[in-house]
Amino acid sequence: MSTLENLSCPIDSLSLSRDGRSLKCENGHTYDLAKTGYVNLLPVQNKRSKDPGDSKSMVAARQAFLNQHFYYPIVEAILSSWPKESLINGVRVLDAGCGEGYYLNEISKVLQDRHVETELTGLDISKWAITAASKRDKNISWLVGSNASLPTPDQRFDVILCLFGFPIFHEFSRVLTDSGLLLLVESGPDHLIELRKILYPQIHDYKQTHSDGVADFEMVSEETKTFHFTLNSQAEIQNLLSMTPHIHKASYDGKEEVKQLESIRLTADIKLRWYQKKGNT
Repeated sequence: MSTLENLSCPIDSLSLSRDGRSLKCENGHTYDLAKTGYVNLLPVQNKRSKDPGDSKSMVAARQAFLNQHFYYPIVEAILSSWPKESLINGVRVLDAGCGEGYYLNEISKVLQDRHVETELTGLDISKWAITAASKRDKNISWLVGSNASLPTPDQRFDVILCLFGFPIFHEFSRVLTDSGLLLLVESGPDHLIELRKILYPQIHDYKQTHSDGVADFEMVSEETKTFHFTLNSQAEIQNLLSMTPHIHKASYDGKEEVKQLESIRLTADIKLRWYQKKGNT
């Protein structure tokens, strides 16, 4: 269930305690719960822009696309690759950069069906994303916050999911238990290749991220999930485009050409890498 407990003040890192519809620290910093139950732990001084993260329209496009379950095979791949010894009752999971909550919500449903008791927390820097996420599942704690300064104490979580996000490894290491797990889900070389060939004059060579490894972590497993799906309307195509970096990077001509499409069959190419935090030796 949603606890909003064991969180830290983003200003002074002191423990937050519940006081009615607010969270407070000893120094008097107060964070009110929104009507839908989330809490904003991203103070003004920690923002790089007035409205960081995905905009309201981008969140709406992402939600419209994901709610049609085109990417549900990614949920299945996350659960099938999840190291079984950590899928136990009481597992504490943080989705760091959860967006509008689709993946964590779907994972929660499956784990409930399997009778695995979990404590789930979703965090995103976009207040619009968390507003949408908090309407999905009241049993998940939803936070507006930044991966660069997670508003939680040390060793708070057993598992961190970072799905198409921006990992901050030293913070992930700090808030994970000594044997905690981290999952990175990222695009592979052929992800949306059919769309990219329309958007760009040439396709750049694929560069593997973190190819030299990750400080504080050792890789447990790596796998690729590839599947195909078809979008059958311009609205679906634009929703997908709006939730990718290509909406900003692609040329005007490429985006205009995409507007002429009535349907497109696409390849999803996803890399899943599980890491375990290195013990203190």
